[in-house]
Amino acid sequence: MFSSLPKDAKNLLSWPWAEIEPYYKDLEQRTLTANNVDAWMADWSTIYSLVDEVHNRLNVATSVDTADAASKDLLNTFIDTVQPQWKQAEQRLKRKLLASGLCPRGCVQQLKQMRVEADLFREQNLPLLAQEQKLRQTFSAITGSQTVQWDGRELTVTQLKPAYQEQDRAVRERAWHTAAQRQLQDRGKLNDLWKEYFTLRQQIAANAGLPSFREYRWRSLLRFDYTPRDCETFRDAIEQAVVPAAAELHRKRAKKLGLPALRPWDLSVDPDNQPALRPFKDMAELTGKTARLFRDMDPALAKHFDTMVADRLLDLDNRANKRPGGYCTMFAAARRPFIFANAVGVHDDVQTLLHESGHAFHAFESDALPYAQQADAPMEFAEVASMGMELLASPHLEAFYDRRDAARALIEHLEGIILFWPYMAVVDGFQHWAYANPGPALDPAQCDTEWLRLARRFEAGVDWSGLDDVRMTGWHRKLHIFIHPFYYVEYGLAQLGAVQVWGKSLRDKSSALAAYRAALALGGTRPLPELFAAAGARFACDAATLRQAVALISGQLAELEPLAR
Repeated sequence: MFSSLPKDAKNLLSWPWAEIEPYYKDLEQRTLTANNVDAWMADWSTIYSLVDEVHNRLNVATSVDTADAASKDLLNTFIDTVQPQWKQAEQRLKRKLLASGLCPRGCVQQLKQMRVEADLFREQNLPLLAQEQKLRQTFSAITGSQTVQWDGRELTVTQLKPAYQEQDRAVRERAWHTAAQRQLQDRGKLNDLWKEYFTLRQQIAANAGLPSFREYRWRSLLRFDYTPRDCETFRDAIEQAVVPAAAELHRKRAKKLGLPALRPWDLSVDPDNQPALRPFKDMAELTGKTARLFRDMDPALAKHFDTMVADRLLDLDNRANKRPGGYCTMFAAARRPFIFANAVGVHDDVQTLLHESGHAFHAFESDALPYAQQADAPMEFAEVASMGMELLASPHLEAFYDRRDAARALIEHLEGIILFWPYMAVVDGFQHWAYANPGPALDPAQCDTEWLRLARRFEAGVDWSGLDDVRMTGWHRKLHIFIHPFYYVEYGLAQLGAVQVWGKSLRDKSSALAAYRAALALGGTRPLPELFAAAGARFACDAATLRQAVALISGQLAELEPLAR
């Protein structure tokens, strides 16, 4: 019957479960043998890919226009009437395969994951998980509607970013306060949403028979290779190895700007009094210059990016009623990735596109794997693909700039890595505190207090006096805390891997790029440490490895600074 299944997921966007169910029933009813398990797995991959793509396409539709009522209705219908049945059917197939004792070709790691998922699955959690997904739309609607009046124009908060780079400090300060005050207007709404999220997640964990949502989430994220204790070790290592380097960067910036201390609106302006980097004027220029960069870098990667441009798989510009942030998602049946961003003409937009292109290249490079389930790499390595691409592409930034500005852009990026690790520690530490202390964490005021404590511990060198209301609500402005709980330490671990990959590329560019692509081609078929090793890095969270990374970055910054003058 699979021969009658549509090949294009767009034909299934409004399919009810009754149209999908027969294909799952067919798979459930087959007898599995060593001779047919690969063919059975291939059929499962086909139907899974189509339904997964339907879900992702509907999510994209509500991301690109949070005011699109028709798309929201379609997504909610999917979440309410298709997703619960689909998840149950998927669970039955996992159990069937596990009970058979058979292993489809190349699926050892996938079977390990299925065992955890089978153990974690509870039917009573399906409506709760659906409700949690709907809350994501609420968060997106609240933050996506945050606009301000700026010099006679209505702008999104994101569109104010270029003003933070103005040499006129009064302009920067006014823009910063304008954005902050608009975001604080939604403080009550986001506090209420947090309480709803938090209560729901505690119930999900309890239904699964687990003592905390942290333990539930750890298993659902399939984290086999590190523990919450390792995250604490990582945060301590960041405090030892990175926080002093970050504070020194802030000290140097303040000195260059002639300021006794930095304020939050002094962090994006060029400290050498040079004009802000303006890498592109519109989306056509952004995509055109990025395509040129990849042509200079690697023909295969250039072909992947050109395919995305040709197939209209990029939505990059910022506009009202568009969800904040950036992401890359997968249209599994079409075997194509899709990139979403909010570009406003600053260098950070270039980095975002390079980052999400790394995710997209992961999808392209692993396309030869026979089953869709194999392509799902652990996020800690998926972020090596994206962060590694930002760094591997850095020698080719002259697609956007002259040599001096390319050096300035790379300095900005490398300093950003140093400054990111402490911020990551704040986000990760906050989530561990919240779900280990569910009573206090249900009170947004105590969340504010804990966020402020962590910010003061890890983020040194900026004067926040008189701005505690803005600083302590920083957790409101990190969408992962609301939408993707515990998904943030991956960035810190992956950044450490990416710096190692980049370090190897400084010694031998061609072999480093070949190893990077070979590791991406493995998808999720290997354990996390093996994926890192294939890319030429070591999976680590210790202070010694962090110190080596900081030393490498500091050495490169010293070489770049004369070129940027």
